[in-house]
Amino acid sequence: MSTPSTALEGIAARPATASAPALKIVPARHPLQTVGTVLALALILIGLQSVLGNPRWGWGTFAEWFFARPVLEGLGRTLLLTALGTGLGFALGTLLALARVSGSPLLSAVSWGYVWLFRSIPLLVLLLLLNNLGYLYSTIELGVPFTGISLFSYPTTQLIGVFTAAVLGLTLNQAAFSAEVIRGGILSVDHGQYEAAAALGLPRGRQVRRIILPQAMRSILPAAFNDVIGLAKSTSVVYVLALPELFYTVQVIYRRNLEVVPLLMVATVWYLVILTVLSLLQRRVEQRFARGQLQRERSVSRVSSPVRPAAQGEARIASRPRVAAQVEPGQGAAVALHGVGKVFGEQTVLEDVNLELRAGSVTVLIGPSGAGKSTLLRLINHLERADSGYVNVGGQLIGYRRDGDTLYELPEREIRRRRAEVGMVFQGFNLFPHLTALENIIEAPIAVRGVPRAQAEQQARDLLQRVGLADKADAFPRQLSGGQQQ
Repeated sequence: MSTPSTALEGIAARPATASAPALKIVPARHPLQTVGTVLALALILIGLQSVLGNPRWGWGTFAEWFFARPVLEGLGRTLLLTALGTGLGFALGTLLALARVSGSPLLSAVSWGYVWLFRSIPLLVLLLLLNNLGYLYSTIELGVPFTGISLFSYPTTQLIGVFTAAVLGLTLNQAAFSAEVIRGGILSVDHGQYEAAAALGLPRGRQVRRIILPQAMRSILPAAFNDVIGLAKSTSVVYVLALPELFYTVQVIYRRNLEVVPLLMVATVWYLVILTVLSLLQRRVEQRFARGQLQRERSVSRVSSPVRPAAQGEARIASRPRVAAQVEPGQGAAVALHGVGKVFGEQTVLEDVNLELRAGSVTVLIGPSGAGKSTLLRLINHLERADSGYVNVGGQLIGYRRDGDTLYELPEREIRRRRAEVGMVFQGFNLFPHLTALENIIEAPIAVRGVPRAQAEQQARDLLQRVGLADKADAFPRQLSGGQQQ
């Protein structure tokens, strides 16, 4: 019996019969697309001729002032305001987003209130309010609340100048919008990714840095760069504070020489340069975080070199008869469930479950869909909290510390340490899509067990070879079949 691959090879190897005609393939034509292209090109040429051929645009004056020192100084302030507003705004926005998705009702409400308030206030109004803050509060003090004890006091008008008011206004306004962008990115990550990272026992910081953030960034980046581009243009609003950024500087110049249009074009072209650079940067950053999303993407792993296409077939064939290094089987651990129960709303999923499994035994849970099989397994790993009863694995309680007749839930760090001793495979696999097959395997041994990278990589290659996937070490999960992912 031939395999599908050998059957296809046999079909491809048959020579064409002499009677088969040679057919020419003609691609489908798109006349409307051709007409649209011609019209677009014509409009572009007409526009260029209209702008460049009209002397009233004053291109000589434009060239005179484009690199003038006052203009470059204003450009520098615009870039500085953009950088500070972006950095501080997204830093504050990140804190607001984390507060919004936290389990604290108060923090979530405060975050929502901030976003509602500062998205509602026009930036121009906010800048004027901050610039006149000294009228409301003559001094800014730092001390012990409700005691009258002051540790620091300074006149408001001296502490918050024009530049400081501009930075504060741009930051507070940007934070409100970036908070929603970041929150949307966090919510876009599949919940299974959080559970998979937790099931491996990865530290919380590494979960965010290596698993959650790289995936969230794919949703965050387009909207975030859109906000940054909007912020770069919004810096022109600070002219109301008489801060000599690019637009204000251009205004001062054309009020003196009355060359309004050429000077406005100077500002316009510089804004185009800034936004073009930001757009190119956006493309590069998005490509960096799009890792693993393309079906035919060429993977370049940080821990291994790509397999040459010519060698892939050889690697697949060679991996079948060859026996990889033996993996020492563990003795396992006894698992005991005592009176375990779980309720979701009004639905009782598990009720008074008592079960004892010997170390090294193999047990199968059989039941209809919705019977609670997956919930029971998640309770063993403490991915779900039991509403009653407790779980004991290898003589240790999972997720709790016992003191007499009372169970105290352990801190997250201790739960991760015990969870790392319990292996689990999810129904949906929950592979990390931005990591290669090899990186998926070595992530937990390196981060949780402290295994040296070289040793972890060798063990991972041995495991891949045991299941005939030695040539897929650098493939992303999206490039694997369902069986290969499993």
